[in-house]
Amino acid sequence: AQAREGVGKGAARELRRQGLVPAVIYGDKKEPVTISLAYKDIYKAIYAGGFLSHTIDLDVGGTIHKVIPRDYQLDPVKDFPLHVDFLRIGKGSKINVQVHVNFINEEASPGLKRGGTLNIVHHTLDLTVSADNIPEEVTVDLTGLDIGDT
Repeated sequence: AQAREGVGKGAARELRRQGLVPAVIYGDKKEPVTISLAYKDIYKAIYAGGFLSHTIDLDVGGTIHKVIPRDYQLDPVKDFPLHVDFLRIGKGSKINVQVHVNFINEEASPGLKRGGTLNIVHHTLDLTVSADNIPEEVTVDLTGLDIGDT
């Protein structure tokens, strides 16, 4: 990541023309830092999945910032990244993240074998966790669950 001077629409457009994505690091009771990131790296990270639930160490001018992506904006037509917001994480801080739910052992569920269906209401869970201990996913074992079980 590179620190950037200009802020606003004109500066952001100039960065995008150069193949960069404008971003900001804020939080932890420190001043916000405006940065720019390589378009290719951000594009891959966003579309790889789990972008908003992984911590990242960003090196900005020799200073390492431990951050988690909080939000990103995509072009409404072309779906390329326009801007990214990063939340700075302090030591021992707790953060809210959405974590994917994975269901295993569907073949070992008597209820599903007898024609029942697995009704998934939410594919993600909102968790408040330590920033150092964010789970990749929450795994639910369906072994032994019958029709009507939750």
